[in-house]
Amino acid sequence: MLQRKYLFPNVIELNYQAAQLLGVNVYLIDGGSEFILIDIGTEDTVEEIVELIRQMDFKLSKCKMIVATHADADHIQGLQRARELLKAPIAAHPASVGPLETADEIQTYASIAAQNIHLPLRPTKIDMLLNEGDVIKVGKLKLNVWHTPGHTPGQLSFKMGNLLLSGDNIYKDSCVGVIDAHHGSDLPKFIESLKRILADDSEFLLPSHGPVFRRDPQIIQKAIDRLTAYQFMPDFGTCAIAWPLLDEFASDLVTGRMPNL
Repeated sequence: MLQRKYLFPNVIELNYQAAQLLGVNVYLIDGGSEFILIDIGTEDTVEEIVELIRQMDFKLSKCKMIVATHADADHIQGLQRARELLKAPIAAHPASVGPLETADEIQTYASIAAQNIHLPLRPTKIDMLLNEGDVIKVGKLKLNVWHTPGHTPGQLSFKMGNLLLSGDNIYKDSCVGVIDAHHGSDLPKFIESLKRILADDSEFLLPSHGPVFRRDPQIIQKAIDRLTAYQFMPDFGTCAIAWPLLDEFASDLVTGRMPNL
């Protein structure tokens, strides 16, 4: 039997448990009589993750649900295989249902032809919907569901005591989840989600990638300031809400103003 490496009371993260990078962070929330998994990663690591859970002496039949924090392929490609092994229902936000149940390769970021990225997806039925304000009960524990869109329309976060499982909203280096119109990124909503995390009283953030870290307002504010600027930069294509330079150029053309070189 493997010794369980709890990051915090009732929280195991499987990369830390395995002492190697398996992929996205997979959190096991141990409620004593049952447990849930938050994200599962890609299909090629699912059996290894399930075997780790077995070796930690968890009964696989006690898995209450597998939660998809959002519909990006690196988080969810293994859902169907995990369901087969754990016989557990899959939960997600309503905005993630369409991409997951249709195996949409574009919205899930499974296919990026220009970079020769092609992750095969299987359509995955969502058994339970999670909305803002819902409470997930796991044995003696309660997780409050936050809808934190911006990175994707269906991004979820979860508050449990002084912990916030923050998904792809913010990482320890102040980077954020990829911003791309193809999977529904929305900069104004992303900023609002970050402001919510900034205003929260959680002590630790547990992201979907990279190390867990103590919540630092400077880290979050740095991301907010950066994304606020992104809203007005064509670098982010149709995710930008305006391009002031182009507005100024259009005004110059209408008024007959020539460039002052």
